[in-house]
Amino acid sequence: MVAIPQNGEDLGTHLQPSPEQKRTIIFIAVYTVAITILWNVPVLKQILWPFKIVTVALHEFGHASAGLCTGAKIQSITLDPDEGGLTKMRGGNPYCTLPAGYIGSAFWGALMVFAGFDVLASKIVSVLIGLAMVATLYWARNWLTRGITVLFIGLIALLWWINGGYYLRYFVLFMGVMSCLYSLWDIIEDLVTRKVNESDASKFSHLCCRGCLPPQLWGVLWFLISLAFLGLAVVAALLVFKEENTGSGQTTPGTSSS
Repeated sequence: MVAIPQNGEDLGTHLQPSPEQKRTIIFIAVYTVAITILWNVPVLKQILWPFKIVTVALHEFGHASAGLCTGAKIQSITLDPDEGGLTKMRGGNPYCTLPAGYIGSAFWGALMVFAGFDVLASKIVSVLIGLAMVATLYWARNWLTRGITVLFIGLIALLWWINGGYYLRYFVLFMGVMSCLYSLWDIIEDLVTRKVNESDASKFSHLCCRGCLPPQLWGVLWFLISLAFLGLAVVAALLVFKEENTGSGQTTPGTSSS
């Protein structure tokens, strides 16, 4: 439900979260801490493995989308067990396609965080994510990519029907937070831990002014964009959704009069 400020109601008052929205924000904070810990602990990070692969798939879909928009022909999308991804294309504008992976992850992440405040919105966005995964499946050239994509689509379908989609909302929210954080940890792994010379940030650094700006700077910039997207998603959700979601998937007003 879209809540529009009435006469005498300022924006600050309108941004006050309802009890359900406060709980969702708490989940975002908990997800952020949990993902940060799991991503960086060698043994525990295996728990995140399937979700990281899906996040990588959305990252590669960002490259492919930018390629299509700039006239490229997409040849393949490949994921590997080491959580890496590769999109092969002919043509396209590298100034658009190289940053599109991280910016695409930020966009999809913000969209999922926004939708995570409401059951119906989560269902709508899950359809869009499903379509993106179907496109990834079309370009897939290895069985890991195909398998993870099919399993993820199946999980969305299952959560859609359980308890009216109530748990789908929290799953979409989790994937949204993870996609927004993806740029930070991936850049740290590529440029600090493993020092991958062929990372997106490294390629873009060489493309722009022949490396006068280091890859780490581009990585930080893309991460700040992700944080901005995340913040805007939360603010937009506070403005748009002013009803509480019940476990049955129905909504009840967040406030009542007596």
